[in-house]
Amino acid sequence: MPPLILASASPRRAELLRGLGMDFTVITCPTEEAHHEDFTARELCLFNAYRKARAVAKLHPQALVLGADTLVYLGTTLYAKPTDMADARRMLRELSGHTHQVVTGVCLLHLAKHRCRLFAETTDVTFKALTDAQIAAYLAAIRPLDKAGAYAIQDRGDDIVERINGSFSNVVGLPVERVKHELARWGRTSSPVVEPTRPTRWKILTASDSAWIRPPRDK
Repeated sequence: MPPLILASASPRRAELLRGLGMDFTVITCPTEEAHHEDFTARELCLFNAYRKARAVAKLHPQALVLGADTLVYLGTTLYAKPTDMADARRMLRELSGHTHQVVTGVCLLHLAKHRCRLFAETTDVTFKALTDAQIAAYLAAIRPLDKAGAYAIQDRGDDIVERINGSFSNVVGLPVERVKHELARWGRTSSPVVEPTRPTRWKILTASDSAWIRPPRDK
């Protein structure tokens, strides 16, 4: 069984993968995330997840590499990581009182075997109608600059979130139920899924989309 590598420096993703009882190593390579107005959020997440996984897989071709990318979007507006606190405040103001979507693209790549699995999960998140004071208090309580949409649902999510439909862990950064299923197809068993604590009033549904692809061979 090939070693598993998480191609992400996100401590949240590492914690979620660790919750599956998986033995893995965190290795990352500098990869500039693509942003293009002609791509949907799902397409961008899948593309970026593949680029992150491939950058690491080229150095470790015998390993199974997991790359992931998360984006927040409302209508046709994409929300990546804020550039500064003013940008974070703008994002939360625009998301306030609306239902937006969080999509995480995941890539499982074994370069030596020329095998790749891409899939994405989408979760609907409804924000409370937030005042400027509530936004300021929330941003002061977390570190928003490394988070898509300038928020972390696992960090004082009750302050800003009214309800969600879909995978909670997907909003955190990795859809653990789907990842568990996909890793099982590679012969990797796991412990029961342990998701972060969430308010029981939130309704949890699951939606997914997947596709098999064969990556190009390296010359």
